Amino acid sequence: MENLIHNHDEYFKLDFLTSELSKDKEFSAVSDIFSLLADSPRLKIFWLLCHSKECVQNIASVMKMTMPAVSHHLRLLKDSGLIECYRDGKEVFYTAVENERGKILHGIIEKLMVITCPDFKIEHEEINENSEYLENQVETIKQVHDFLLRNISRRITIEDLARQFAMNTTTLKTVFKDVYGTSIAAHIKMHRMEEAARLLQSSEMSINEVALRVGYESQSKFSAVFKEFYDMTPAEYRRSQALRGGD
Repeated sequence: MENLIHNHDEYFKLDFLTSELSKDKEFSAVSDIFSLLADSPRLKIFWLLCHSKECVQNIASVMKMTMPAVSHHLRLLKDSGLIECYRDGKEVFYTAVENERGKILHGIIEKLMVITCPDFKIEHEEINENSEYLENQVETIKQVHDFLLRNISRRITIEDLARQFAMNTTTLKTVFKDVYGTSIAAHIKMHRMEEAARLLQSSEMSINEVALRVGYESQSKFSAVFKEFYDMTPAEYRRSQALRGGD
C-alpha cells in the first residue's frame, strides 16, 4: 500500500483492510443497528423477545412502560428487521427474528452483561440432544396450546394433559417451554389476564363473572393476579377504560 507514513511490514494486511473499509453501506447498516440498540429500554425489549413471544400489553407490564411507548420501540425494532410479529386470533405477538444477525446481537448482549441465557440446556439436555424428537413433538404441543385456550375457563392439570395427548409430564412441560418460551402455567395465566381485560372493557359482566369465565373460582384470587399484571384492580381497570373511551 502506498503513501503510508509508517511502514510496519503490515502493508499486506492494510491493503485488504482498506478494501473492506470502503464498504460504506455495510458499515452504515451495522452502525444503524448499534444506534438503535443504544436505547436501554429498546435493548431490554429486544433481549426479552429473544426469549419470548409477547403482546404489547405484557411487554408494557414487564417493562413498566405505557403501551404507546412500547409500540414505538417495537415499530423501530420491526423496521430494522430484528423482530417480527404474527397474529393469533385477535392477538398480535412479537418475537425476535430467528436469523444469524439476531443471534449474534443476542449473544453480544449476554456476553457483555454476563447474563446466563435462559435456554435451560442442562435441564433439557436429553431432549435437545435429539432435535428430530423435539420437532416431532411441536405439533402436539401446539394442539395442547390450542386446547388450553379453547378451555380457558377450566382448571386442567399437567397430568390431565399428559394423559389426553399421550406425552409424559416432563416432556410436555419441557417442550412447551421450548416452543412458547414460558411455562404452561405462566403462559395460560397471561392469556387469562388478557381475556379478562378484554371482557372488562367490552362487556357488562360482573367482576365475579369475568373471574369465572377465565378460570378463577375466587374473585379475590383473580383480582390479586390481575393487579400483578396490570398494576390495578379489575374495577380500576374497567373505570380507566371507560374514561379512555369517553375521551
